[in-house]
Amino acid sequence: MKEQTAKRKTKILVVDDHPIVRYGISRILNKEDDLAVCGEAEDGNEALQAIEKQKPDLILMDISLKRSDGLKLTKIIRGDYPDIPVLILSMHDESVYARKALRSGAKGYIMKEESSEKLVPAIRQVLRGDIYVSDNVNKNVLTDFAAPANEQDKCLVDALSDRERQVFIFLGQGYSSRAIADKLLLSVKTVETHRSRIKLKLGIEHNQQLLVTAAEWATSEGLKPALTV
Repeated sequence: MKEQTAKRKTKILVVDDHPIVRYGISRILNKEDDLAVCGEAEDGNEALQAIEKQKPDLILMDISLKRSDGLKLTKIIRGDYPDIPVLILSMHDESVYARKALRSGAKGYIMKEESSEKLVPAIRQVLRGDIYVSDNVNKNVLTDFAAPANEQDKCLVDALSDRERQVFIFLGQGYSSRAIADKLLLSVKTVETHRSRIKLKLGIEHNQQLLVTAAEWATSEGLKPALTV
């Protein structure tokens, strides 16, 4: 009689600040014969503790975390644990953030709005040692990723925080401050504060110049204008 040898499952650490999202991801991955969620974390400290304790084979990471920046955390992980690949799973526009994720050391980027059917193949592709990005941005992202560092740093939004980038992107797509506030669940006053900080960081004096700059940048990045604002 042949002995049955249990196959070791690939261990995945899920880092996301929304419990429902973590639960949904865990359900998807734990259904696979070769994958298993070994731990969860909602911020940087929890993630680093879980990495040390669980020794995951791959980390599935969101960008926006409690008290943490997922991209900065990715840089730390790549420095301390270079053999553990990080796959970013986020709601943020991939045409902007996929490049930043790869520069931070991530091995792939997948948007939460993508079909759940793409998550497992993306994980397996990264585990094989390949980089995963969607077909829509593959050419541009990989070209930019291969560019010299001094050329990469020319990206206009690199000087902005995550929230400021979101506001800048929406401005470039033609959204009003009120519409941006509604989409990001912020007050209009908070959005206006972000606008002021963006102008300061980009050396822009007037609101009209900010709108023109944001629109030109959005067009260069291939972002579609909003249908309603």
